[in-house]
Amino acid sequence: MLRYTAFSTSPAGGNPAGVVLDATGLDDSDMLAIAADLGYSESAFLTAPPEGLGGQEGRAYSIRYFSPRAEVPFCGHATVATAVALAERRGPGELVFATRAGIVPVVVTEEGGTLRATLTSVEPQIEEIADADLAEALAALDWPAADLDPAFPPRIAFAGARHLVLAAATRARLTDLAYDFERLEALMHRLDLTTTQLVWRESATVFHVRDPFPVGGVVEDPATGAAAAAFGAYARELGLVPEDTVLTLHQGEDLGRPGELTVTLREGDPRVRVGGAGTRIGPRAGHDGAAGPGNLAAKRK
Repeated sequence: MLRYTAFSTSPAGGNPAGVVLDATGLDDSDMLAIAADLGYSESAFLTAPPEGLGGQEGRAYSIRYFSPRAEVPFCGHATVATAVALAERRGPGELVFATRAGIVPVVVTEEGGTLRATLTSVEPQIEEIADADLAEALAALDWPAADLDPAFPPRIAFAGARHLVLAAATRARLTDLAYDFERLEALMHRLDLTTTQLVWRESATVFHVRDPFPVGGVVEDPATGAAAAAFGAYARELGLVPEDTVLTLHQGEDLGRPGELTVTLREGDPRVRVGGAGTRIGPRAGHDGAAGPGNLAAKRK
C-alpha cells in the first residue's frame, strides 16, 4: 500500500489516497478492508487491463476505487495519485485506466521537478433535482434557501460519478459547514450521489469548493477530482463559464489541507479535464486531515 496526496505539492495538502499498484489476487472484501483500515476517502487498486483497451504496454490498467465503506465508480484524486505513483516508476507520459464509469485517459507531465497528472473524464450528464429532494438536502446541511447563489441553479452533475451541485452566495456560508451526517447520507444513497459539491465563486474563473462525503464514511473530502469534473460540465452546460476555458478550484482550505484543482473545458469536446500535482506521503501522514472513520464523531453536527 502506497500513500500519495493529490492536488498538492505538499504531503500536508490535497487529498490523500491509498494506491495498490498490483491488486491481483485481492477480492472485493480484501480491497474494502484495506481501504477501511487506511481510512482515506478512497484507495485505488490496479489490475491488468481488459483485452482491447489499448495504450502502451505497462501503461494501461483496470482500476477500482474503494472508500472505507463501499466501492465507488470513479475517483479523481485517487486517479491522479495513482498516475503520479506510476510516473515515478515508469516516467511521465500517457496512461489509460479502465474504470467502472468508463475509459479515463491520463497524461502525466513533469514541471520543475513536480509531477502533474491530468485526467480526461467520461462524457458528462446534467439533470435537474426535484424540489422535495433539494429541500431535504438543504435541511440536512442546515442551509436556508436564501443563502444559495441564484446564478447557480442546483443540479445533479455526472462525469464518472453523480454529485449534487449547490452554490453558496457567500464565502462565509461555505465556511460554516456543520451538517446532519445521517440525514444527508440517506438522501445521497437514495439519489445515488457520491458527494455533495458545495461551491462559491470568487471570480470569473476561480471557485472555492467543499465536498461532504457521508456515503463513503467520510465527513468531508479534502480534494475531489470527480466532483471537479462534474462541476466543470455543469458550469459549461448552464452557460456560467465559456465553452473553452480553464477554471481553478480551491479545496481543503477549511480542513487545513489546501489543494488546487485545474479544470479545463475545450470547445467541441464534452469531456472535462481535471489536473493537479501529486506527491508521495509517509506511512502516517495525512490521517489527521483525511477525516477517516476514526474521527467521524468529532466532526458530526
